[in-house]
Amino acid sequence: MRILVVHNRYRSGQPSGEDRVVDQEIALLTDAGHEVTTFLRHSDDIAGLPLAARAAVPLRVPWNRAVRAELTSRLRRERPDVVHVHNTFPLLSPSVLAACGDAGAPVVATLHNYLRVCPTGTLFRDGALCTDCAGRLPLPAVRHGCYRDSRLATVPLAVNLTVNRHRWASGVARFLCISDAQRQLLIAAGMSPWRLAVKHNFVPDPGKYRNGAGEHVLYLGRLADTKGVPLLMAAWDALAAAGGIGVPLVLAGGGPLAETVAQWAAGRADVRYVGLLDRDACRELTARACAVVAPSTWPEAFGLVVVEAMAAGVPVVAAAHGAFPELVDDGETGLLHRPGDATELASALRRVTVPQWNLQLGEAARRRYEKDFTPAVALDRLLSAYGSVLA
Repeated sequence: MRILVVHNRYRSGQPSGEDRVVDQEIALLTDAGHEVTTFLRHSDDIAGLPLAARAAVPLRVPWNRAVRAELTSRLRRERPDVVHVHNTFPLLSPSVLAACGDAGAPVVATLHNYLRVCPTGTLFRDGALCTDCAGRLPLPAVRHGCYRDSRLATVPLAVNLTVNRHRWASGVARFLCISDAQRQLLIAAGMSPWRLAVKHNFVPDPGKYRNGAGEHVLYLGRLADTKGVPLLMAAWDALAAAGGIGVPLVLAGGGPLAETVAQWAAGRADVRYVGLLDRDACRELTARACAVVAPSTWPEAFGLVVVEAMAAGVPVVAAAHGAFPELVDDGETGLLHRPGDATELASALRRVTVPQWNLQLGEAARRRYEKDFTPAVALDRLLSAYGSVLA
């Protein structure tokens, strides 16, 4: 097949799981013998634009005429069998869908977040699930300044959602949700269920697997409130006050709470903060973990870190909402805790480190990975989606 991938890459200073998923899918399709070309924009390029062009970026979030013309020309010249759209914010805009319509190219779009029903794509505000803008004018988002805590900065996203709602509904043949939990939320928010299929993200086999019971509990990800970092700190402090669980907590990542975490970890034997690491170092830390913890307070649409742990034969302790309950079989491949409950999280961390049970959980986690999250499984589901659109 000939596939054109459309994607706006995120800023390199803010590592993106979405960018990684796109890169892995391109490699997966190419290795399987398909012809993949790309139509990309890079958010890093914004900083190098002239001042006037930088100021115009928000104005082009809802619609970028130049992008439409450029992509239409590409499509008419290359004639791909299908166009796979990922992120269009902020430099591409939904004008890419008009270009596909101009050239008669069928479109599949992966929904990595909730941008189709929420201006910021999170369905999250003030520490809780928020659907105030779903299916209606997104005035609440503007009123609350949901994007970067700024009403002015939120306006282009609110306009984008409003004026392009029909464009997405009519211009995309199949939406790929990255979890059934995400699909159900989108249906409840008013999206048509028959266009929403589920295709989980996949993880390449890491080549590094746990050998033994592991030597630490690992948090790997963005250091932010929505990821449950303050909750984890409170749970770990409670465990430490009760004598600990025999292994340290290692935190790897960056984000708005990085300085807070560094100060919290300083001088402690039971906590290590190692900052941002490359992929190889992350895989090594994961393979040496007795458990990976994902205590998000936001209902995640997926959880790459969860599947990466399972691929290495490591059980996961995760919050029981969003996609996590469909990724983690409670008591079989890991443990789930009540979202936002530090006491339950502490209890789950204590139980998951019981040696014999921990090994059983890890072996079951690896089997679940082999069943549902390998590249071969992902390729089959991806090609099935393309085929259904072409048919």
